Amino acid sequence: MSIETSAPGVSASQTEEGLFATNTGRRRPPTVAIASCLILMLAALLAAAAPVIAPHDLAGQSLLHRLRPPAFAGGTTEYLLGTDHLGRDLFSRLLFATQTTLLIAGAGVLVGVITGTLSGLVSGSMGGWIDHCFMAVVDAQASVPVTLVALTAVALIGPSPLVLVLIVGFADYYKYARVVRGQVQALRGRSFVEAARSSGASPYHIAMRHVLPNTLSPVIVLASLSFAEIVVLESSLTFLGVGIQPPNVSLGSLLGESRNYLITTPWLAVFPCLVIVAITLAASMIGDWLRDTFDPRSRS
Repeated sequence: MSIETSAPGVSASQTEEGLFATNTGRRRPPTVAIASCLILMLAALLAAAAPVIAPHDLAGQSLLHRLRPPAFAGGTTEYLLGTDHLGRDLFSRLLFATQTTLLIAGAGVLVGVITGTLSGLVSGSMGGWIDHCFMAVVDAQASVPVTLVALTAVALIGPSPLVLVLIVGFADYYKYARVVRGQVQALRGRSFVEAARSSGASPYHIAMRHVLPNTLSPVIVLASLSFAEIVVLESSLTFLGVGIQPPNVSLGSLLGESRNYLITTPWLAVFPCLVIVAITLAASMIGDWLRDTFDPRSRS
């Protein structure tokens, strides 16, 4: 006597095909995530190759060619995206600006990940007054506006790329610290941690060998989401004049230079805005996909 294992009206082969398609769909990244990865890779490649592919010098000026429109709006192919108020090629400056913004955002994320992860790991592992001290510092840092910190740092130290990296890095420091601390506290009572502790392993060995690897998934997701926020933060601070200073250029400085020409030559602001939107949107989509991938509740 045979037992019917498939649903009524559905053959066994159709059931297997449906399950295979579902599992395959779960493993394969969605089209939005793939497109977002391609956008970020393209932006990174163009930024890295800026010294080679830029048709004009970064600071090369030609007042006779100032405020030229883009090639598709009546301009010439010599200046694909037009020129600014000093006759500098906007396409070349956009390449170097993207390079600067991506480097600062990447370095800022790295600073936030390292400092926040180590702080959360120490705080959650040690507990007691050490935990209270670390969390007090984290709460105090989270309550201070980033713009105020940036203005104070620039006034005391002066504007420089290193200061900007530290500012944007510590802007999201508290997020990593809180997430890692919560993960560590959730793992402290797990059986594999208790087994390592009963075998005589040191707290440092337990934290680095058993606890830290289990906190990497939320940290990676948070870093991908923070990357988009740092790109916007860097652009905002530079737009306000406390970020990248001339002769260096970033996407925020391009926006700042175009503020007086929004009516007559709007393309000076449109192209940097499009790059910022593309980078932040792509990073956010990748972060959402990573969150759905690592979160078992979303997979179910």
